[in-house]
Amino acid sequence: MPKMKTNRAAAKRFKLTGSGRIKRKHSGLNHFNNKMAPKRKRQLRKTGYVSPADEKRVLRNLAKA
Repeated sequence: MPKMKTNRAAAKRFKLTGSGRIKRKHSGLNHFNNKMAPKRKRQLRKTGYVSPADEKRVLRNLAKA
């Protein structure tokens, strides 16, 4: 059986942490920001984590599972 290929779009969006969780960027920070509160914009800059329900699907795209 051939090797599984990594989905390059997923590879650019997700990073694995040392403990095995998957980091991701928050959405909603590209446009329509002027109506958003400064606190909201600041919070969206931080990285988030993929939910446990979606981790298996993301790992399959990263060819790690």
